[in-house]
Amino acid sequence: MERLDKAHKPHDRLAEALADDMAAVNTLIRTRMASEHAPRIPEVTAHLVEAGGKRLRPMLTLAAARLCGYSGPYHVHLAATVEFIHTATLLHDDVVDESAQRRGRPTANLLWDNKSSVLVGDYLFARSFQLMTETGNLRVLDILANASAVIAEGEVLQLTAAQDLRTSEAVYLQVIRGKTAALFSAATEVGGVIAGATEAQVRALFTFGDALGVAFQIVDDYLDYAGEAGVIGKNIGDDFRERKLTLPVILAVARADAPERAFWGRVIENGDQRDGDVEQALAIMSRHGTLEATRAEARRWAGHAREALAALPAHPLREMLSDLTDYVVARTA
Repeated sequence: MERLDKAHKPHDRLAEALADDMAAVNTLIRTRMASEHAPRIPEVTAHLVEAGGKRLRPMLTLAAARLCGYSGPYHVHLAATVEFIHTATLLHDDVVDESAQRRGRPTANLLWDNKSSVLVGDYLFARSFQLMTETGNLRVLDILANASAVIAEGEVLQLTAAQDLRTSEAVYLQVIRGKTAALFSAATEVGGVIAGATEAQVRALFTFGDALGVAFQIVDDYLDYAGEAGVIGKNIGDDFRERKLTLPVILAVARADAPERAFWGRVIENGDQRDGDVEQALAIMSRHGTLEATRAEARRWAGHAREALAALPAHPLREMLSDLTDYVVARTA
């Protein structure tokens, strides 16, 4: 009965529909993350790759290609490429954020060291470019190379925007479009390109991925304050402790009275955090309804993603992708 219930979740239905392709992707990932001369590379990579992540991004590539009538084999290469890029960014992010936990497990930089995490991340980026060139499609290479640059740009923008209470919703959107949505949109777009889809369909896939990625990151930022530590795989309030200006805080600052603004200035701009500050931050957010507003914004972007699918061919996978937009907003991890 548990298996039946699980199969009714959009993410799991999609995984079931793409099971054979995903098995090929996983085999390719294990093969390409090997290193003859540096055994630490597969050790570090396996720790993260095999930690039970959703594999959402490679599934988006596979679904986009199949939806547009592609029969293979290069959608598998592209899906593995997307997962390698994603894994590389996670390794780098955990070093930048000095994180101790990811997906409910100790981070690679904690188990090994920062140098290993950065260098293994670089190795995975290099592997991803090897994989994408094997498709022989220059447009695919351009899309994924551009996405890699935009992801790094988004991370750097977040560094410069962090701890600055003047950071606006527009800047926040620019950050998450870079660090998260860029890989979602590239994942779906290259699926359409490798399948030889029409330009209108490729644009629709890009728009779907972009909007889905924005919704996904907004929900992540919401869950940092509203989730359960045992479910989300990290500690509640990690973004607060790292002084990140995510949407719940940006909205709370915009609606703050003088004492509340002084509080945000102390804990975010000055980094003077004390016992009970996370609870006070949550109380302020509750007073102004910023967590509810954050979730509503995620729903709005999920709606944009769903609308974009109308330009794509009728197919069971299209319906699964539509249902996936609801899952992304409703998820608790």
